[in-house]
Amino acid sequence: MYGLLKELLPVTPSVSGREQGIRDRIAQKMAPLADHVQVDAMGNLICLKKGNGKTPRKVLLVAHMDEIGFIVNFIEDSGFLRVAPIGGIDYTAAVGSLVVFENGTKGVLVAEADRKGSEAPKAEKCYVDIGAKNRREAEKKLKIGDCCALAPTLTRLSGSRVTGRPLDDRIGCAVMLDIARRLTAPADDIYYVFSVQEEVGCRGAGPAAFGIAPDVALIFDVTATGDALGAAPMAVKLGAGAAVKIKDKSVICDAALVDALLDTAKAHKIAAQCEILTFGGTDTSAVQMRGLGCRAGAISIPCRYIHTGVEMVDMHDATAAADLAVAYLGGEKA
Repeated sequence: MYGLLKELLPVTPSVSGREQGIRDRIAQKMAPLADHVQVDAMGNLICLKKGNGKTPRKVLLVAHMDEIGFIVNFIEDSGFLRVAPIGGIDYTAAVGSLVVFENGTKGVLVAEADRKGSEAPKAEKCYVDIGAKNRREAEKKLKIGDCCALAPTLTRLSGSRVTGRPLDDRIGCAVMLDIARRLTAPADDIYYVFSVQEEVGCRGAGPAAFGIAPDVALIFDVTATGDALGAAPMAVKLGAGAAVKIKDKSVICDAALVDALLDTAKAHKIAAQCEILTFGGTDTSAVQMRGLGCRAGAISIPCRYIHTGVEMVDMHDATAAADLAVAYLGGEKA
């Protein structure tokens, strides 16, 4: 699983709406594992593995490809770039970081010098310095509308834990690739959807779900934990297994599906924990409510420090998420 994750990181920034780089890489990996691969009008990558059962259901699996980042909206005469956020940016965590643009240009995200030290950085008081001497020099490399993101990294820590970015949600994409590699002869029709624009309102997964009209769906994304210092009380811990979502701020998952996943984990001795997230949301709600609706659930990967340059996951949790999905899809269904 670590090898898969590592292969999904060193690509051009894939900020929401600009996911082509990561999409091309995932499509290349999914081509030999699926019977049909296509890109829809939104830019979602949809890969179908046909089932061999007598009455196959339509099962939708989703992980989002996009990442948070920035878009150039103004170039100062000095050559500094004003950038607007794409997705939920924590500027306190982001300021002082190296950023990379789609064409390979690098720069640093910094805050204006006159900001009071006790104040949190604000979007309008931050800019990117690419080292240009003036506007003319900056415009030789970049233009209005170009996008950047914090430089991708991946570092092994103690044991099975790794840190870097964008683990949200490349780890979910890696889990789905692992599932596709292992689930070679499913009974159901499995639609693997690598979605776009999740970070700006779960815009891609909904249209994909509408076109597929699945009977059941599972979404793979990161979730917060309650085990970091000062974290809000939460039962999810790093290293305690796959997190079966019960609810978050945007969705209440199908109760029978939640029970089936937890029963499957117990029967197959797969580490699992229950997730109740009091904030945020994922593609789960967009899929659940599309068209006539479907039974939807999520298998989350616990992650500390989400939307920073040092997101942290335990690879055992990611493996458990894939194990649980394979066991559920290959066994009895609720």
